[in-house]
Amino acid sequence: MEYDRLQTEVEDGEKEIEDCQDKIPQLEKQYKFYQEIRGYVRDLVECLNEKVPVINDFENRMKTMLRQQADLLIQRRQQDVRDQCQDYMTNKKHQVVMETQEEYSRQRRVAEREARRSRRRRKRENKNLSGHHDGLSSDDEENQFDISRFNLERDDVLAGSKRLFEDVVEEFSELDYAKKQFERWKKLYGDTYQEAYIGLCLPKLLNPFIRLSLLDWNPLKEVCNDIEEFSWYNSLVLYSCHSNNDIVPDPDDDDIRLLPAIVDKIVLPKLSYICEYIWDPLSTSQTSRLVNLIQKLIKDYPTVSANNKNTQNLLKCIADRMKKCLDDDVFMPLYPKSVLENRSSGPAVFFHRQLWTCIKLLGNILSWQGILSSHVLQQLSLDGLLNRYIVLGLNTSCLTKEALEKCQAIISTFPKEWFNELNGECTLPKLENLCRYLLQTAEHLHKGSIMVRDSERLEIRNHIKQISKMLIMIQATNHAISLSNTYSFKITQV
Repeated sequence: MEYDRLQTEVEDGEKEIEDCQDKIPQLEKQYKFYQEIRGYVRDLVECLNEKVPVINDFENRMKTMLRQQADLLIQRRQQDVRDQCQDYMTNKKHQVVMETQEEYSRQRRVAEREARRSRRRRKRENKNLSGHHDGLSSDDEENQFDISRFNLERDDVLAGSKRLFEDVVEEFSELDYAKKQFERWKKLYGDTYQEAYIGLCLPKLLNPFIRLSLLDWNPLKEVCNDIEEFSWYNSLVLYSCHSNNDIVPDPDDDDIRLLPAIVDKIVLPKLSYICEYIWDPLSTSQTSRLVNLIQKLIKDYPTVSANNKNTQNLLKCIADRMKKCLDDDVFMPLYPKSVLENRSSGPAVFFHRQLWTCIKLLGNILSWQGILSSHVLQQLSLDGLLNRYIVLGLNTSCLTKEALEKCQAIISTFPKEWFNELNGECTLPKLENLCRYLLQTAEHLHKGSIMVRDSERLEIRNHIKQISKMLIMIQATNHAISLSNTYSFKITQV
């Protein structure tokens, strides 16, 4: 029995030796591969560690340029408002105008401002744009000197970024090559690939290449590539897919979260800086592009969610920037109605331009509905803008057809979601000031219809009905019913 046992062990040992000898070529190949990939990753990390400080410098230079460009436009707009406010002061006759250097500078700014307005007006006329009001366009035109200087600095940064990897061989300077190395690892030895958590490490490893390609990416500009149009995106979108069957991903595979992780770690922080320091909330075009981009990111990438830290920081930057705009950029001049009766006078033109600018900003703020919470938006738009500036301006201005047009423009910006959950016949408490203004307007119009012709009386009655429709649009049914009972007309549902 002992002999048989030993004989069996000898046979098993000989078989195991034979099996190990058969595995030697494969183990040698595997060992060689791991040594190669270890050396490649070590060299790649050392290379990128040297290049990352330079990439940081390029990014900081580009951020500084864009921020200075945005600050110059905002400062110029604020200075223009101060100049006009000074020009149209009601007690200007008591001022002594001195021919100083400051006065010459002010006159030059006035000439430049009016020239920019004239050019924008001619562009609108060429495009046959109707329904435009002074204050709805953004004064973002730059002079040629500032444009040339910015382009020169920008070209210098981009040229430097292209030369960054000139002293590096292709294996360490191309994202595609690095990607192929890890794809090869996953294809040959998937188990060790997963054990090394390569899927979690890739976003950080590829970070410098992606940041370098996004140096000149500015979604606020009219001409700007979507992130899906960059070469790195097209290279990574089907990462580790070797056949049609691989396109259906394994939910436990970390690689399916590669692009969402890149958006989270790289794109969102860049957007946060843009929103905080470069975006102008008074620009409708910039706001529209930004809103569309963030809506797309929320829809397409699961990492862009309310529970994500970088997303929370982005939304905070957006809210803080709009609050800063309300504090620094909004100004509503107040003049006696006797001054505003002449619609073509300087003070009246300035007043209505500022009022339309506030209405434009209201629409820009409320375009973030669905991204920012309704509570935050109502604080910014209703408390910080509508009740603080716009309603005050409406009460100051004369009651004309344009005043109703302003009210209609204001109400059209309110999201319908605010009123869908209201119970009863009352609107939001923060809209009561607007409701009171509309009721006072209807009363004033009715008093003015007593001693006029029938055609004018009919027109005034139509205006009162229009006010009733506005009240219904904001769910102020109690005020609309009161209006219909007072002036004897039927309520028309909107």
